[in-house]
Amino acid sequence: MKRLLALTAFLATPAFAEGELKVYHWFEYIPDDLVQKFEAETGIKVTIDTYDSNEAMLAALKAGKLGQYDVAVPGDYMVKIMASEGILDSFTPEELPNFGNIEPQWLDVPFDPGRKHSIPYQWGSTAFSVNRDVYKGDISSLSIIFDPPEELRGRINVLDSQGEVLTLGSIYLGIPQCTQDRDQLKALNDMLLAAKPHWASFGSDIAKDVLVSGDAAAGMIYNGFSAKARAEGANVEYAFPKEGYVVWMDNVVLLKDAPNRENALKFMNFLLDPENAAAVTNYAAYSAGVKGVEPFLAPEISGSPENNPPEGQKGFFIEACDEATQRLYDAIWTNLKK
Repeated sequence: MKRLLALTAFLATPAFAEGELKVYHWFEYIPDDLVQKFEAETGIKVTIDTYDSNEAMLAALKAGKLGQYDVAVPGDYMVKIMASEGILDSFTPEELPNFGNIEPQWLDVPFDPGRKHSIPYQWGSTAFSVNRDVYKGDISSLSIIFDPPEELRGRINVLDSQGEVLTLGSIYLGIPQCTQDRDQLKALNDMLLAAKPHWASFGSDIAKDVLVSGDAAAGMIYNGFSAKARAEGANVEYAFPKEGYVVWMDNVVLLKDAPNRENALKFMNFLLDPENAAAVTNYAAYSAGVKGVEPFLAPEISGSPENNPPEGQKGFFIEACDEATQRLYDAIWTNLKK
């Protein structure tokens, strides 16, 4: 899917090239009016191409799209992978006047210590939601996805995202994320293959829509998508399973060989403004990593059950495995998707 977002038309001249920004972004994740606000304030024309998983984004960049985009919006573990593979450019805090707006907890993060390549965009969780008109039983366990009750079998959508599916599977089994233990890897592979017949579909971009339409009665989902489904009238409940759930932070990164580096920095600085960060939160229903957003947040967002996990529930970031270990997980994923 590609969207060209601009307020005015420009001629294809050298001056036009100086006024461009090429963004590689998740689907349905930034309000058009915020992009238009940036264009109006800066005179920069923004083009956005979208992807539906961290892995798809990385594969596209490595297959030849690096150098075509200025910024991308990878998840936490993917920032670390991209940096290790030399895909990211770096910047200094002085290049972003709003750098000081980053919340302290999101400043010195393990996937980008000191924030040399990235800024926080939004953060949230990944677990699952259930249509309460279809299933009224206990939804406190990841067994809803991996060993579902009869009412939900054949009516479950699973994210088409290797990192999240395999991590939630590992959390369910109580095994490490980056294990090389053959017995543990076999248990993960066998559990996923046994669960697959109960799944109706793999889809990240459809995760909300299938719950709203009733095509799925349950689904692995991002918490903001679940909130949107509920706002659109679906009687869904988002679960924070007892075994744990995925916590993630999406980040805007400066890409290597960005054709419009200065414009990329202007965009990143724009997104660190509290009012602008809150506009993304109000649209996407996640949480910002920027100080001072509270006065700009809609009450239905700040108070939503999807953004307020119960006390004591554990969230886990997806870990970036070493290359040899990652190949083992890639094989499990490839086998699952056959």
